[in-house]
Amino acid sequence: MALDKLVQEKSRRIDFAESGDARKIHAKGVVRLRSGSSPSAKLLAKKKVPSTKANAALRPQVAAKGAFLNAALQKVAYYADQNVLIFNMDVREAMAHLVEAGVLVNCMVTSPPFYGQRDYDVEGQIGLELHPSQFIENLVDCFDACRPVLAENGSLWVNLGDTYWSGKGEHKSGEIKQSARRFGLRPQDKKGDGKLCKPKQLMLIPHRFAIAMQDKDWTVRNDNVWVKPNPIPDQVRDRCSSSHEYVFHLVKSRWYYFDKTTVGRKTTAGGTLPPSDTWEVAPARASHEHKARFSEELVRIPILATTPPNGIVLDPFGGSGTSLIFARKHGFRAIGVDIKREFCKLMVDQLKQS
Repeated sequence: MALDKLVQEKSRRIDFAESGDARKIHAKGVVRLRSGSSPSAKLLAKKKVPSTKANAALRPQVAAKGAFLNAALQKVAYYADQNVLIFNMDVREAMAHLVEAGVLVNCMVTSPPFYGQRDYDVEGQIGLELHPSQFIENLVDCFDACRPVLAENGSLWVNLGDTYWSGKGEHKSGEIKQSARRFGLRPQDKKGDGKLCKPKQLMLIPHRFAIAMQDKDWTVRNDNVWVKPNPIPDQVRDRCSSSHEYVFHLVKSRWYYFDKTTVGRKTTAGGTLPPSDTWEVAPARASHEHKARFSEELVRIPILATTPPNGIVLDPFGGSGTSLIFARKHGFRAIGVDIKREFCKLMVDQLKQS
C-alpha cells in the first residue's frame, strides 16, 4: 500500500543515536522511552536482564509531546489540543493525515459498527453492506490503513459481536428493548444467498474477521471473551440467549509492549499472572446519545497493559469517546476518529466533562 511505502521511506531517514538506556529517533517527533519508564522496564533495569527483542519491546516508541501541535493535523482536525486529536472523517482518510505527520500510536482500541445492528444515518458508514463478507472486507481495509500508524511493538484491540441471519423481512415487533436494532429492512432481514446467509444462521463474523486479519499478516494473540452478567434477553425460543462478545488482541510484531503488572492477577506468593481472557463487565446502559457505547472497564486491560507512559491511544471508531476518556484519565494522549459529526461533538463534550 502507498501508506506502508511512505512509512518505510520515513524509517529509512531515521538517524539513531544511542546513549546508555536512552535512545532517540530523530524523525518528526518520535522518541524512545528511557528504560525505567514503565513498571516492567524498571524491573528489567534492576535485574539487569539480557538485551533481547522481548525486553527491548518494553522500551517502545512514543511520539514527542508536541506531536499533536502539527499545523497540518490541527488544520484538518475537528478538535485539537496538545493531548487530544479528533477527526471527523473516514478512518482511512484520518490515517493518511497521521502518516503524513509522522505520528505513531501505541495502542488502538475500538468497537466498530457491528454488522446489521445500527443505522447511524451517515454517508460512508460501514455495517450495512449487503453481504457479511463485504462488511469484513471493509473493516479489514480500515485496519489495513491503521497499520502504518501503529508502532511496530504496539497493539490493536477490536471489540466485535455477532449477527444472526433472519431472512424474514422487516421487523414489525413493538419490542422496546431492541428498538435501536430495529431500524427498517436490515441486511440480515433479506432473503440471503442460501449458503452462509440463511435463516437462523449465526454468521461467526468476529472470527471470520480475525482470520481475514491473519491473512493480512496480523498476529492474533487472544480472542478475549466479554461476558455480560445481565444482558438484554433475546426474544427467542429455540436457542440460548446471547450474552457475550469478543475483544481481539492483534499485533504487528512477535515482540510488542505488554505490561502485565498494571492489570495482572496477584498470586499468594507475591507474583503477577497475566489477566484472564474472560472478562465479566456490565454493559454501559445509561441514557446516552450513542446507542452502542461500551464501558470504561472494557478498555481498562487493553489501554493499561499496552500503552506505555506518555503513550498515545487511538480509537478509529470513536463513537461516544470511551477510549479517549479512559486514556486521558490515566495520563495518556488520545486520538479519536468518527465519520459522524455528532459523535465527534459528543467526544469533545464527554472529554470536557470527565
